[in-house]
Amino acid sequence: MQLHLETDELDLLANVLMQRIGEVAAQAALDGPPAPVIGLAQDPMLYDNLLDKVLARDLKFDSDELEYVADLLTTQKRSLCAEGARHTSVGLKAETQRKLALLERVLEHVEEACVMI
Repeated sequence: MQLHLETDELDLLANVLMQRIGEVAAQAALDGPPAPVIGLAQDPMLYDNLLDKVLARDLKFDSDELEYVADLLTTQKRSLCAEGARHTSVGLKAETQRKLALLERVLEHVEEACVMI
């Protein structure tokens, strides 16, 4: 399925994938293979491949890849919601809300693509 994302949406998706790759690498460095996260792939190469596609602007994902992206974005959304609740600064809260709105837009596109498959 071909996704159509704007530049800011592509940037956000690339950043989320890079963050996940970093988390998997850090986890592997600490205690070996990554601990399973419900709904998220355990193969770090999958995230590398997805990131390569996003950076190349080649968003022809298969159903499994779309599902992994949706799970990753959902996890990131929960994390941003929790982060926004912790902030006391109006500026930080506004920035978190801006990121959350963009993330929700990307997640909506991904979920629409999942339904079409």
